[in-house]
Amino acid sequence: MAARRAPRHDHDAGGPAEILAAKAAVRDEVWAAMRAAGVARFPGAEGRIPNFTGAEAAAERLRGTPEWQAARTVKANPDSPQLPVRQRALQDGKTVYMAVPRLAEDEPFFALDPDHLSVPPRAAASISGAARHARKVSLAEVEPVDLVVMGSVAAGQDGARLGKGGGFADLEFALASAAGLIGPATVTVTTVHELQVRPAGSIPLTAHDVPVDLVVTPERVIDCRGAGRPERPAAGLVWADLTGEKIAAIPLLAALSQARSRPE
Repeated sequence: MAARRAPRHDHDAGGPAEILAAKAAVRDEVWAAMRAAGVARFPGAEGRIPNFTGAEAAAERLRGTPEWQAARTVKANPDSPQLPVRQRALQDGKTVYMAVPRLAEDEPFFALDPDHLSVPPRAAASISGAARHARKVSLAEVEPVDLVVMGSVAAGQDGARLGKGGGFADLEFALASAAGLIGPATVTVTTVHELQVRPAGSIPLTAHDVPVDLVVTPERVIDCRGAGRPERPAAGLVWADLTGEKIAAIPLLAALSQARSRPE
């Protein structure tokens, strides 16, 4: 039986072709290194935000930061390696907003309120648990966010971040920024394995890519804030980097696109 091909998420990515190719090369390099070292948990690294050995330790290290302790509202990605982060956020009394996978519904966020959960935080913080126990909300119903947790395939020591290619983390950030839910004081973080950390300047970026303030591994916290960190994109969507396929697949984007095209 032939090996099952890993999923690809960059087929509808927007941006210059040479940068997209360079990003794909970095992803392949990281996935291969994690596979060789045996640090990617089931079902493997390729094509995914890799669920890595030590994800719980990284979540605990993030939990000890002042930025975590000051946050009351967290927006987190739905991927498996950040499940321990979402679990600890609920355990610590934080409200968690988690995107519906691929933002594919009219109400594209799960809202998890720790004061109104009927199951333990770990059960509620999984994708399947959120689908059963969380309330789905529109962007207009999301509260201002103190801390944004982003999944990564690779993260630079300068804060540059690379996802699996679909661009959803950056898209969610842009939508929330445009709505005034994310501002200059909102802290961005990612948790990764040490093998996912790349040297400063080695991750190619496009106009819509959002850097992180903190890169957290099981062993350390890398504070990327300072002169070398890439600038955050201006608030709002970079429509030039959105393909027609992507816009059509996401109800919220389709609605915003239609509103832009109407004559005033």
